[in-house]
Amino acid sequence: MSSRGLDYTLLTFVLIGAINWGLIGFFRFDLVAFLFGNMSWLSRIVYGIVGISGLYLLSAYGRIRAVNEA
Repeated sequence: MSSRGLDYTLLTFVLIGAINWGLIGFFRFDLVAFLFGNMSWLSRIVYGIVGISGLYLLSAYGRIRAVNEA
């Protein structure tokens, strides 16, 4: 998988996490827990992937800056 493909895949996971947090904030509804169970092993994997995706996408700031400076 190319770096660009990885970026888009992980961005999708981060957007899922953002939507989930919005649902929690506005409606007190946790979509991940609803779909996979409250802190089941599957929901913990989803939360973990979303968190790792967010950490990886922090590198996007450096890549965006490098493109703008070039």
